[in-house]
Amino acid sequence: MSAPQYVSTRGGGDPVPFREALLDGLAPDGGLYVPTHVPDLPSSWRGAGSLADLGARVLAEWLPDVDGLGALVADALAFPVPLVPLEGSGWEGVHVLELFHGPTLSFKDVGARTMARLMGAALGGEPVTILAATSGDTGSAVASGFEGVAGVRVVLLYPKGQVSAVQERQLIVERENVQALAVEGTFDDCQRLVKRAFSEARPEEGRLSSANSINIGRLLPQMLYYLWADRQLGGEPPLVIVPSGNLGNLTAGTLAMRGGLGVAGFLAAHNANDGFPRFLAGGSPPAGDSVRTLSNAMDVGVPSNLERLRSLYSDDELRRLVRGEAVTDDETTASMRRVHDETGYLCDPHTAVGLEAARRARQRGAAAPIVVLSTAHPAKFPESVEAATGVGPEAPERLAALWDAPVAVETIPPMLDALRVHL
Repeated sequence: MSAPQYVSTRGGGDPVPFREALLDGLAPDGGLYVPTHVPDLPSSWRGAGSLADLGARVLAEWLPDVDGLGALVADALAFPVPLVPLEGSGWEGVHVLELFHGPTLSFKDVGARTMARLMGAALGGEPVTILAATSGDTGSAVASGFEGVAGVRVVLLYPKGQVSAVQERQLIVERENVQALAVEGTFDDCQRLVKRAFSEARPEEGRLSSANSINIGRLLPQMLYYLWADRQLGGEPPLVIVPSGNLGNLTAGTLAMRGGLGVAGFLAAHNANDGFPRFLAGGSPPAGDSVRTLSNAMDVGVPSNLERLRSLYSDDELRRLVRGEAVTDDETTASMRRVHDETGYLCDPHTAVGLEAARRARQRGAAAPIVVLSTAHPAKFPESVEAATGVGPEAPERLAALWDAPVAVETIPPMLDALRVHL
C-alpha cells in the first residue's frame, strides 16, 4: 500500500502530501491533518536494535520519499528510552517507560527533535516561523530541536507564572533563532492565540507552521516509543497508561495500535483538568478553561487532539478503547510519596498521575502488564518532588548549567496584535 496522504478533520480541501501537512501545521479550514490510512507496521520492526533503528524502519512506511530518513532519525533519537519494572508490594507487572533522557528531559524531545529534522529537510533553506504554545515541556523541546536549523525561526508562547522554574528557564535561555513570550493568561489563551494567528495570517508574516502536537509531524515520531516499550516488554499486550493533557501522546499511541501494535487498552490519566475523562464517561466534549495543578504540562482545558481522535474513531469506539482517570493534586502528592516508599522509584508529578491511575487499575482487577509513560525527569519539578518524598532529585549536568546561561523573554497580553509584533 502506498504512503498515506493527509486530510483535514473538518473535511475541507483535497488530500495533501506529508511535506505540505508538515509545513502548514493546520489545514486551511482550521482543522487538524489526519492520515488517509494507517500503514501496517513492517514485519522487521521487532528486530530493531535501538529506538532510532525502529524509527527508521517504521517511518519509512509513512515517509518513503524523505531522503536520508535513517540518518535524520538517528541524529534525533540518540538517547536511551528504558523500560523500568517497579519492584514492591502491589506493583508487580507495572513498568515505567522513561521518555525523559533527551536533551530537555521531557518526552517531547522524541517528537520535536524528529520533526525539526524532517522540517529542515523539507524546507531546503526556505524561511519559516514555528509558532508554538506550551504548557511546560513542548516549548523547550521545540526550541532545542530547532536550534540551528537553517531558515527556521521559533516563537514560543507560555502562560506566565504557570510553569515550573526549571521549565521556564529551559524556555527562556537565549537562543539565536528563538523568541520566548510569556503570555498573561492560561495555556488555553496561548493555544487560542496560535490558532488565531494561523487563521488570520497576513502575507507579510511569511510562512507560519506549528510544532505542537497539532502538527502531524510531531505525532508520527511519538508512535515509536509505544512500539519500543512492546519490543522491550515482550509477551502479553499491555495496558498503556498515558499522562494526558492535549491528547497528542494518546493519539499517537492509537495510531501505533492501528498499524498493528497489540495493546490491552489505553488509560488517559488526567489531573483536575478532567474534561476528557468526563467525556469518555458519556459527557459532553470539554469546553472550559484550564485550572492550575502540580502537573502543569497537563493543564489543558480544551484538548486540541480530541478533534483528531473523534475524526479517527466514533465516540463509541473511543469510549471502548480508552478509559479516563482524574487525579487531584493531593492524590498526585500521595502517589509520589507512595511509589517512592513502596518501590524506591522517584517520579515527577505527571508520572505520578499515571502511576496513581495504574494503582487504581490494579484495584479494579486489571491483570495485563501495565506500561506507564513517564513524561518528564523529576529534577524538572524539584520542589514538589521533595515536598512529597523528602528526597531532592539530582539534577543532570545539562539542567544545572541552565542557571548560568543568559536569558531572553518578553511579556505580552493574550491579544493577537501583541503577538503580531513578534511575527
